[in-house]
Amino acid sequence: MTLQILDLGHQPYLKTLQRMREMVELRAGDQIPDCLLLVEHDPVVTAGRRADPADVLDPEIEVIEIERGGRHTYHGPGQLVAYPICKLEGKGRDLHAFLHLLEDVLIACLAEFGIRAGRNDLGTGVYVEGRKIASIGIAVRRWVTYHGLALNIQTELGAFRAIRPCGISAELMTTMAWELGGKAPPLPQVAGVLARCFGEALEEYKLHRTYE
Repeated sequence: MTLQILDLGHQPYLKTLQRMREMVELRAGDQIPDCLLLVEHDPVVTAGRRADPADVLDPEIEVIEIERGGRHTYHGPGQLVAYPICKLEGKGRDLHAFLHLLEDVLIACLAEFGIRAGRNDLGTGVYVEGRKIASIGIAVRRWVTYHGLALNIQTELGAFRAIRPCGISAELMTTMAWELGGKAPPLPQVAGVLARCFGEALEEYKLHRTYE
């Protein structure tokens, strides 16, 4: 299996969104392999398909409405965002299983930095003792995935207070820095581990699902 890792560095959200949408069409036509985009965004609030306007607590903030699942979330400096552009085929066309895969990837990645994370009844995403450290929201077009996950490394937690992130209190958000006592590993190091964990998980996912 071929997986292309693209490290985009620091990019505005809308520029990356346009690139994602273009890549979805290319992947659907088998013009590119499965890809994982890694990026850090300028501050932005996005709203998914299940967004509730009441979750926006600051009427002055700009909100970008997009096609992913989920509600409102914040992206900004110190947060690693990963967008898998992956073609799902045969019995691999299971969005719940793919979301489960992304949670597993985050849990495995965090474990390598000494953070014990897991799932929570509060909703999709990854948590550390009830504190949310990573959010997940995907979309699919022509059975190609896009949008993805956001891992808080040393994100400014105060930025979440303008919204109810994913419908929960901003006070429940956390970062790797907070969980590690104030010092987090550099974002590029985390990106490398996350990309490796994702590549391994995706290969396993495709290997063990019978294609029709």
